[in-house]
Amino acid sequence: MHTVVIVAIVFGSIVALAALVCGTVLAMIKTRREGLSAGGKKARSDEAALIQELYQGLSRMEKRIEALETILMEGQGKDGYKQ
Repeated sequence: MHTVVIVAIVFGSIVALAALVCGTVLAMIKTRREGLSAGGKKARSDEAALIQELYQGLSRMEKRIEALETILMEGQGKDGYKQ
């Protein structure tokens, strides 16, 4: 009885592995043939615009932080204490 179970597990594993590999290969082929759909292109475009906005916002924030650091440094003397 145990032998039958072991054989079933081994063959089931082989079949599952073969199905997984074939499914992956078929999905890759389908993706390469079709390219991006209209919705995929729009989503990618929206994502690129969002990333650009984030980058510009972070650049502006960096400039503001540098300005604040300059203001704070002007108020301190050589020894690091406020004048």
